[in-house]
Amino acid sequence: MMKKRIAVWLPLLVLVATGPAALAQVTPKSSATKSQSAQSSATPTQKKNMQEYIELMRTNVRDQKAEIMGSVMQLNAADAAKFWPIYSEYDAELAKVNDLRVANIKDYAANYSQMTDEKADELIQNAVNYRKQRAELLAKYYGQVKGALGAVTAARFAQIEDQLLLIIDLQIASSLPIVGE
Repeated sequence: MMKKRIAVWLPLLVLVATGPAALAQVTPKSSATKSQSAQSSATPTQKKNMQEYIELMRTNVRDQKAEIMGSVMQLNAADAAKFWPIYSEYDAELAKVNDLRVANIKDYAANYSQMTDEKADELIQNAVNYRKQRAELLAKYYGQVKGALGAVTAARFAQIEDQLLLIIDLQIASSLPIVGE
């Protein structure tokens, strides 16, 4: 069982390990880059690279999340027939909520080099709102899975999903420079 879990989690951990390096290529970090960035936010190429990276990350993670979820949930055919439509609805709604996060990250990247108190507060308020909406969404779908498959299966779903979201959160957070650095 432990070997199976390692085999399931390993691809996602590789994505987490390589994700920050890809984002670092388009994220300003040096003082020379900061001063250039202050003069002209991001070049069209950097913006395109950032967008492509975000889309690639979202696609890969979504595919891997479903694969990991299926492997760890260990549902029989009857339970799987009930679970996957609920999970698909959840994932579609989560993608919409994640659009808020993507927009906030893009706003952060555009304003990173000339951050004001007002913009910093706005970005943090947006991040808090995103997390609240995501938590409410998970609670909503926990209830749906619980109604269809029982509390133990729903708890397993919520636990696995929470772990995967924490890994993704860590990947994103470690990729972004700390404001004011």
